[in-house]
Amino acid sequence: MPDEPTPETGPTPRSIDARSLRALAHPLRMRILELLASDGPATSTTLSARLGESTGTVSWHLRHLAEHGYIERRTERGTKRERWWRRAEGTWVLNTAEHREDPQGKAVLDTYLHETLQQQFRRVSDYLAQDLGATWRGTGTLSAWDNLRLTPDRLRALNAELLAVIERYSAVPGSVPEAGSLPVVVQLQSFPRKDTPRHEPPSHTRLARTTPRPAGPPPRLPPAVVR
Repeated sequence: MPDEPTPETGPTPRSIDARSLRALAHPLRMRILELLASDGPATSTTLSARLGESTGTVSWHLRHLAEHGYIERRTERGTKRERWWRRAEGTWVLNTAEHREDPQGKAVLDTYLHETLQQQFRRVSDYLAQDLGATWRGTGTLSAWDNLRLTPDRLRALNAELLAVIERYSAVPGSVPEAGSLPVVVQLQSFPRKDTPRHEPPSHTRLARTTPRPAGPPPRLPPAVVR
């Protein structure tokens, strides 16, 4: 069960240990969790239709996700034969450093991270294929900066500042959406790369594109990955 929220902080973030990561790091389970987060509660029947899998297979994966607290039943809805499931409230935190020393743990972590990138790519592809009308054209962006040189502490500080900005725009649970609003996806990637010798000073440019298309599909609420 999630910790009791406080008015100041909300539910206490829960850490993903090795056992919980093994339960999550499966492409179909991650897709199920994504659909429950973006589209709301569903049954194994509706999920199987969306995913092209049998009801029995989806039900088996739902039970695994529920066993580890990622999802929970909506007991006020459905029957014994038709169970409704929803994503559990709260935030899961994954510290990847805790799983890299053990070869088996690293293999599970790699599976999870690979599927996370696949999901992010799929969302961008869906975004580019949509058109929700003139009001939303030119509002989304795909941007990249490659001219930063930071220390580990500075990179952590940058990530903290960016996350704080996103948090300010995040909806309060239970609040009524603003008129004219749509779900919006923000995908954050920031990482160091190996240094290479330069024969000339780095250029101070950025590649940016504000696409004339609408915002993407509703956001999945994944565990926060801490590098």
